[in-house]
Amino acid sequence: MTTENPAAADGMSGAAIAADIDEPRFVEETGVAARVAAAIAPSLRHQGFRLVRVKTFNNPGMTVQVMAERPDGTMTVGDCEAVSADISPILEVEDPIATEYNLEVSSPGIDRPLVRVSDFLRAVGHEARVEMETLTYNRKRFRGWIEGVDGEGRDATLRLRRIDARPDEESDVALPLRDLSEARLSLTEALIRETLRAAKKAEREDFDGASTEDGEAAPDASPQRGPGRFAARNQAKNLPPNGARPIKPNRPGPRAGR
Repeated sequence: MTTENPAAADGMSGAAIAADIDEPRFVEETGVAARVAAAIAPSLRHQGFRLVRVKTFNNPGMTVQVMAERPDGTMTVGDCEAVSADISPILEVEDPIATEYNLEVSSPGIDRPLVRVSDFLRAVGHEARVEMETLTYNRKRFRGWIEGVDGEGRDATLRLRRIDARPDEESDVALPLRDLSEARLSLTEALIRETLRAAKKAEREDFDGASTEDGEAAPDASPQRGPGRFAARNQAKNLPPNGARPIKPNRPGPRAGR
């Protein structure tokens, strides 16, 4: 077990980063996933979301996984459902997938992929695994603490303090992000603690925002029971045949991700 990066202990991690919704990604899809990404990215942007990643899996049927988030890095269950409802008809019309599939929309998760400069800046002080497209320091794979990012855009360089360096190798490396193949945060105790702190802070802010100036809860601040996430599906079952939205035969419907 590795020790925690001093940068995280000093409070350097989890900084508030002002991210642009149009900030480009360094990692992009190929094949079917690339066609899906091209079809849905404009709609995601219009709705205020950024595409993180599209992946396809066969287990045993095909699953198309779409990871998205808001520019500040947040993504709620409600956001996942909204994105799923928005991109499903687009995929039906654009038809980038030749076979039946399940659509899964989710947040990037705690051990998230790192695809933009702002992702690395938010993750300063945390451990990550990085893979490069080309040999860098005579290797392609690195594991270490994110120390920071120098430069901007395609010219940005990741500063990484390696955990996996041998005695004869450089511990502090500078990795050009334009050559990035894949990067992901490692699921460590420090990352889990910070995620829990951020969630509790968000809950407190939501509660404070729903209170009156004298500290009493506003009349509409109590939880309200809605129709439920499957209400629209249940209503659709009761529609007459000429009122149902046409879909491809035998294609499973979309489901919001975790």
